Amino acid sequence: MFKAIAAKAHQHLYLADGTVPNPTKDAPPALTGKVDTVLGILAWAGTAAGVAGVLITGAMMAISMRRGEGSEHMGRLGMVLGGCVLVATAGPVVTFVFA
Repeated sequence: MFKAIAAKAHQHLYLADGTVPNPTKDAPPALTGKVDTVLGILAWAGTAAGVAGVLITGAMMAISMRRGEGSEHMGRLGMVLGGCVLVATAGPVVTFVFA
């Protein structure tokens, strides 16, 4: 219990003193390489999924046109293309918001 009171007193000391700890924004170097690798793989997978989605939607449109069926493939294509735009702009959007 005394440690909890001492910790709170230490915390109030920072606030009363006017100095608040300001940690650095840099991540540890060992972590940045691994995170960059994972983000690169995810970006590649998102791009591959977008290309596959466009190809599958195009194939479904061709098959339904061949059969003479009318369906709403343009809405599906719009959703796929919207996802592609979201994947492509994710990095710059996050950099703009948090930098």
